[in-house]
Amino acid sequence: MNYLVVRSTVLLCGFSAAIAAHAQAWPNKPIKFVVPFTAGGANDLMARAAAEGASKVLGQPVVIDNKPGAGGSLGAELVAKSPPDGYTFLISAAGVISNHMIKKSMPFKESDLVPVAMIALSPSIIVAPPNATYSNLKEFVEASKKSPDGFNFATAGTGSTPHFVAEILKSKYGAKLQVVPYKSGNESATAIMAGQVQATSEASIVSLPKITGGKMKALANTWTTRISSYSQLSTATEQGFPEVKIAHWAGVHAPAGVAAEIMDKVAAAVDAAMKTPEIANRLKASGIEPIGGTRASFNQFVAEEKARLAAVVKVSGMKED
Repeated sequence: MNYLVVRSTVLLCGFSAAIAAHAQAWPNKPIKFVVPFTAGGANDLMARAAAEGASKVLGQPVVIDNKPGAGGSLGAELVAKSPPDGYTFLISAAGVISNHMIKKSMPFKESDLVPVAMIALSPSIIVAPPNATYSNLKEFVEASKKSPDGFNFATAGTGSTPHFVAEILKSKYGAKLQVVPYKSGNESATAIMAGQVQATSEASIVSLPKITGGKMKALANTWTTRISSYSQLSTATEQGFPEVKIAHWAGVHAPAGVAAEIMDKVAAAVDAAMKTPEIANRLKASGIEPIGGTRASFNQFVAEEKARLAAVVKVSGMKED
């Protein structure tokens, strides 16, 4: 046998053995979850719940590091360019998929981040001012069609979850809507409560206190199942709008190159966290639905989200401001 072939084979085997040994020894120091948004939001709260439970399974602290900015791209870039040693992960959201579709340029490739685990999701709720004459999604869509100028639908900017909700309602169901971009979900919520716009959508964890407090009127839940802590609100699918399927979800992505064994361990730890009664009940009480699952199931979810959101981007011509 050729000497170079033998030498290459030996080196390759040695490299593979080193990777396997590293995966077996992992983790031997704290793990970092980078949250690309500010503390206190839905993504951050889901990240902290996952970190709490996963740290107990993995036997090492899981530290939250908030790196907000650029619609989540700042934190995502940090993780994408981190060493693939299994100690830095991104708490991902829909932007990890949609930003590459709508932004003119990105500081990293889509393939630089790899899906690892689903944490949980906060269903989006379509809301209206408390004195709105329409009481459900069907009445809202019909009223928008009859309005001479249509209705104003507030969003948290291009590519935000409410922007996708509005575009789906327009393209799939003929709603007559003018998209009004605000700088944040808080601003669009304020506009709703002041009656300055006719509707928006917001994560259940944010909107439920305002709904139960009489400051907003809930029209529909945009996920496939009812919200555990507010089951009286029907889904858009139940109201005849099955294409309106979107939520504020949080998952875990890794830099490309992290060993499969390590990613499997992270996925199993997050899944265990979401099945811990104390954590699951706490999340459900705030309007968040714990999910968990395997690495394979999260990869499937991401692939389906990518295909669905890409279709909306294409039809609407959604592009970065």
